Amino acid sequence: QVQLVESGGGLVQAGGSLRLSCAASASIFNAMGWYRQAPGNQRELVAVFTSGETTSIADSVKGRFTISRDNAKNTLYLQMNSLKPEDTAVYYCKIVVYGKSYWGQGTQVTVSA
Repeated sequence: QVQLVESGGGLVQAGGSLRLSCAASASIFNAMGWYRQAPGNQRELVAVFTSGETTSIADSVKGRFTISRDNAKNTLYLQMNSLKPEDTAVYYCKIVVYGKSYWGQGTQVTVSA
């Protein structure tokens, strides 16, 4: 069983920055990424590693968010810059191991106007 623990969320003003971390209990693989869900909305893709160093970033956050990882620490990161109120959501990390998806509990990000 893979365990994922997100951290780094909080309250920030518009234009500010946050870095989210996702620590895994086991080695992370290429199929990993960040998702978010705002109240009343569906969970949506934010940024993912597809294969190798290839990444896919949602249009809504391109140029502002960067996904990275540290395999030695089994940790996935999401650097969020120029935050906007519409970025307010619970952010979740996800990895796929042997074809099965594992989700963290989520970390709240709130951006004030």
